[in-house]
Amino acid sequence: MAIEQAIFRRTELLLGKKTVELTGQKRVIIFGVGGVGSWCAESLVRSGIRQLTIVDSDRVCITNINRQLMATTKTVGQVKVEALKERLLTINPAAEITALQKIFTEETTADFCLDSYDYIIDAIDSLKDKALLILLACQTKARFFSSMGAALKMDPTKIQVAEFWKVKGDPLARALRNHFKKQKQFPKRKFQCVFSDELLQNRGHNATCGTEQCMCPKAQHGPGDPTLLNHEWCSSKAQINGTLAHITAIFGFMLAGLVVQDIASRL
Repeated sequence: MAIEQAIFRRTELLLGKKTVELTGQKRVIIFGVGGVGSWCAESLVRSGIRQLTIVDSDRVCITNINRQLMATTKTVGQVKVEALKERLLTINPAAEITALQKIFTEETTADFCLDSYDYIIDAIDSLKDKALLILLACQTKARFFSSMGAALKMDPTKIQVAEFWKVKGDPLARALRNHFKKQKQFPKRKFQCVFSDELLQNRGHNATCGTEQCMCPKAQHGPGDPTLLNHEWCSSKAQINGTLAHITAIFGFMLAGLVVQDIASRL
């Protein structure tokens, strides 16, 4: 406990002791710990969240290194949530980090007990699964925050927060709204989103390594190992767009900021 008090001394100076204590009592779950979710998790733990569940089914691939917190040449091949958990525990060893290597889908919703959380954060890429999480999260008592698309962006000053139905200039938000209208199912309450109305074009050649997904143990790899180039787990995605670390990190930090701000506003 003495170590935690020292870690959060400056946080307490700004927020006050009661807010820091309340922050440590809140339960948070993040769906998707890629370019946005990984930075959100880091910021939450550094801000005093002690009970955090991180959900992602992927392993670290070489192309994650440019923007994902736990992705390095040493972690390629590792399960993302496990690599991130290891880092988060070096920040606060007393934190309770639950790492779930799972996909949030219609078949797995019961595995996550959404009603047991105070905050639910959406950083999912898949449109169908994202829409489902939005619908279900908005049926709980938890505060819910969502990230819209962070790819194809460069200008940090364009990143902002708005209520979902007021988000403008974001293709993912537009696609989600069309999905809800088509299905005739709508979120039962309003929720805030982090987004940017900037939309650039890919300037480089959109190509992947072309190899089959390799799932061999990480122990076979080391820094500088040329076989790392053959480990492209994300190459199976239908569309791959360019991304930058400062954009995805700001998205993640803003999501974390919304959580901290909400907790502080309750005292």
